[in-house]
Amino acid sequence: MTQSRTHNCNELRLADAGKEVRLVGWLENIRAVSANLAFLVLRDFYGTTQVVVEDEAILNQLKAINKESTIAVNGTVRERSSKNPNLPTGDIEVVPKSVELLGRCRYNELPFQINRSREADEALRLKYRYLDLRNPEVKKNIVLRSNVVAALRNAMIDEGFLEITTPILTASSPEGARDYLVPARKHPGKFYALPQAPQQFKQLLMTSGFDRYFQIAPCFRDEDARGDRSPGEFYQLDMEMAFAGQDDVFAVLEKVLPPIFAKYGTYDRASSAPFTRIPYLEAMDKYGSDKPDLRIDLTLQDATEAFAGCGFGPFENNVVKAVVVTDFEGTRKQIDKLCADVEVQSGRKPFWFRLDENGNIVGGIAKFVEPIKERVISALSLKPNCFVGLAAGKLLEAQKCAGVLRSKLGAMCENHMDDKQYAFCWIVDFPMYEIGEESGELEFCHNPFSMPNGGLEVLQKAASGEIDPLTITAYQYDLVCNGVELSSGAVRNHDPEIMIEAFKLVRLGEEDVKAKFPAMYNAFCYGAPPHAGIAPGVDRMVMLLTGAETIREVIPFPMNKNAQDVMMGAPGSVTAKQLEELNIAVVSKE
Repeated sequence: MTQSRTHNCNELRLADAGKEVRLVGWLENIRAVSANLAFLVLRDFYGTTQVVVEDEAILNQLKAINKESTIAVNGTVRERSSKNPNLPTGDIEVVPKSVELLGRCRYNELPFQINRSREADEALRLKYRYLDLRNPEVKKNIVLRSNVVAALRNAMIDEGFLEITTPILTASSPEGARDYLVPARKHPGKFYALPQAPQQFKQLLMTSGFDRYFQIAPCFRDEDARGDRSPGEFYQLDMEMAFAGQDDVFAVLEKVLPPIFAKYGTYDRASSAPFTRIPYLEAMDKYGSDKPDLRIDLTLQDATEAFAGCGFGPFENNVVKAVVVTDFEGTRKQIDKLCADVEVQSGRKPFWFRLDENGNIVGGIAKFVEPIKERVISALSLKPNCFVGLAAGKLLEAQKCAGVLRSKLGAMCENHMDDKQYAFCWIVDFPMYEIGEESGELEFCHNPFSMPNGGLEVLQKAASGEIDPLTITAYQYDLVCNGVELSSGAVRNHDPEIMIEAFKLVRLGEEDVKAKFPAMYNAFCYGAPPHAGIAPGVDRMVMLLTGAETIREVIPFPMNKNAQDVMMGAPGSVTAKQLEELNIAVVSKE
């Protein structure tokens, strides 16, 4: 039986009236008007077409077919008497001569209405993702993703980059996140790891003499989910350049990304080159975040001196940061919700007051501000009808709380946010090291293979105690768009001597470096070129382009927040024989 079609369900127009056609697709809906008249909506990947059934025998045949069954309709195109201007095929309809059942839907009830699947519970959507994807609104995100990936690939090739795939089974290495481990059947007690990123391989390609590399790379990290991060796996536009530095990397992405964002995005405006560059410390001090949303024109001000001695407990012996909003029109209910949301997100309670239209201090902590009113007004350059949001704590605590406050206020106040655009910026000069939240010890802040500002000399000074290692910055950079981190990158450390010195500060000696990174260390000993790279996240990019609220909306088959594939039942149990072959025993925790 042939299943070929003459046209798809988005193709027929008024000029096709009178043609004999064969359409195939899903029976989306059928509405019977009488015993020999019904209106059927046929849907395929491309769109929908109305089918008007005027034959009692065909109508009786269709009554026995459940919605979402696949059918073929053979019939004649004619002009519709009641046209639908909102539908591309709204000028025509098809009158069937015969209908064939191709694939029966065996359920009378669906888990959700296909065209309203996004209103269903997310767990249900993920379990029946193949039905969810039939919804044209869900499907169009995946189509856009495909178009964006193709555009990225073409743009990188045009820039002289060579697409090279790197291994999926590799060795475990300390790169900042938990590895997914794969037991090696032929090597009992040993494991492969799925790559957190192709980091070492792409640097080895530069050492091998390749000049410009890229791939749409799958990456695997055992991390918890967030709205902008998928657990388990994700994809990135991975790239590396030999004999290159930071400016070379910036120039490529500033040329590649804006046209793609302008073409495929919800908004048709995107930052043009050069993107704004903001040092990390300045970003934290001015925006309270290393992922600043530059669509918002609000900035943080230091108010520590202005509120000194005001008698308000949370401000005593703490840094105070202020966010001033002019022409504020928010209600008390909105302010209370704002403060509650900021506290939930930042973990710290914000404070506030207003300077009303008459110049009076009102609301919030007004009674503590009133005695120092003139000093505060002068320090913060306040004008009538200003709202002042405040955060207090140690420097980083105050900055982060005020940063969340800034973002929430920007979203609340339309006059302070130009949201119909894609605003890019580079965050540069990140700290090389930080104190780990879990370990409490010195750890790499970003990529461990980055070149420190100051090279070998600054690392030796840190090792001898002459300087604090936390003051060392690196040639590391993040690409940020609309408050979302799209990518981290760096100028790489291609000198084995500098590499060993850098790892010594995080308690890994020369032998550890040679053991954990044997290929990279040895390759660098054979004359490595200076090189640099970056890897913007494809999933996050598409999320921004579509305006989706979560990254799961732009991934064909996403996991849930607990890193489970509820559709396929992963992770799942395996047989005792499989475990035996892998020399693995499953032990229950006490």
